[in-house]
Amino acid sequence: MKLSPVSERFILHWGEMGSRWGVNRTVAQIHALLYLLGRPVPADEIADTLNVARSNVSTSLKELQSWRLAKVVHVMGDRRDHFETSTDVWELFKLIVEGRRQREIDPTLTMLRDSLTGPEMASEDAATEQRIRDTLVFLETLTTWADEMLRMKPETLMKTLGMGAKLSRAVRRTGK
Repeated sequence: MKLSPVSERFILHWGEMGSRWGVNRTVAQIHALLYLLGRPVPADEIADTLNVARSNVSTSLKELQSWRLAKVVHVMGDRRDHFETSTDVWELFKLIVEGRRQREIDPTLTMLRDSLTGPEMASEDAATEQRIRDTLVFLETLTTWADEMLRMKPETLMKTLGMGAKLSRAVRRTGK
């Protein structure tokens, strides 16, 4: 399949952004391709379109599936597995936030709580303990806020974000 210049630029940029976020470039490019196409695509077509080794596509698709960003679908009359992703940007955002939380934030919260309640804390410097406590409070507040935002319908979330931006501007103006 031949990509348009706009699609090619989007896919290349998404791959670049993925690598900046700690995601393999090919994984991000495959996700971008599936997102733009908005239809089930077999792995060999992905490999041909992106000019990537079939083994790399297979590994990348498994990673996308582990993040719940891609799923296997079957097409009538075709025995191959096809792959698709959601075309709903809010659903994708929620999946990415939830995945990052499970992989990064939740283990950090556990480590911070364990550190504060562990016997080693008794011999720790008071300033270090306070920094760990401050970090825990910050992350708990952030995750509580994120949970509330993710529970909202997209329309409500957009309105909330818009109100938050207006409130932030007003607070900055009155602070000057």
